[in-house]
Amino acid sequence: MTTSGIGKSRLRASWQFILLTASLLLSPLAGKSQQDAEGCKDHALFTRINNFYIASCVENYNELPLRLAANKTETKEGNLISIEYDFNSDAGEKMKSPLQIIKNYENAVVKNGGKLIYKNTNSSEADIEATFSLSTREKEYWVRLSNFAGNGIEVEGFTLSVLEMEAMKQEVDASEMFETITQKGSVALYINFETAKSEIRTDSKPIIDQIAAMLKQNPDLNVSIEGHTDNVGTEKSNQALSESRAKSVVDALIVQGINKNRLKAKGWGQSKPIADNTTEEGKAKNRRVEIVKL
Repeated sequence: MTTSGIGKSRLRASWQFILLTASLLLSPLAGKSQQDAEGCKDHALFTRINNFYIASCVENYNELPLRLAANKTETKEGNLISIEYDFNSDAGEKMKSPLQIIKNYENAVVKNGGKLIYKNTNSSEADIEATFSLSTREKEYWVRLSNFAGNGIEVEGFTLSVLEMEAMKQEVDASEMFETITQKGSVALYINFETAKSEIRTDSKPIIDQIAAMLKQNPDLNVSIEGHTDNVGTEKSNQALSESRAKSVVDALIVQGINKNRLKAKGWGQSKPIADNTTEEGKAKNRRVEIVKL
């Protein structure tokens, strides 16, 4: 993606939106008389809002400030794609309100497995903002919608900024795992499960394979498979989820030939965090499975 001209000069309103989504089905793209800036196109995850065209765009490795709470902003870095959209006044259509744009994205984000982090829709109190996050197997996405032009009721233009970060990955080796367990008594693993479920995703099969290999190489080692969650949801639901995920790992190891008498499953829910649950990075670290020596 290349950078075009800044587009028409205009006075920007003092409110922002922060959003994120994947595989979105928003309003269909209408035919437009205004042409997109040369070299610019919609982000692959988004279908643009009806009757807007691209005035400019830029892509580079950069930082993006994101509001996570009313008084908290966190800056993340990664591949940043910014697209400036302007309303096509030649279309003869009515402009959308800020709330319409927020809700359009919000519904799509939640539908596609993303979640709302923060939202403020009252411009008289503070900047209108909304923060969403969404993770796929390959990437973590954050999006900020900002630089809105208009009168607070009708949107004439905005800038969409999409931050792409590599998803948390972990490569484990059976011998290294055994060494850690021998020295520390346990090892924390980041096994990916289907959202809010105990089904192990296929991209985490190599980790299961290495746990099984370690146990086969060390037949006297007995372990407890212990599940942990972040604090999203209720204590009761997180406790049940951690227990079912620990059992899923045990079942997967039994399938690979590990004697069930060498394995125990236990869930701790959200009761034993190892990182700050107020940040997304902290939550990701807390969603773990620990292999504990018995």
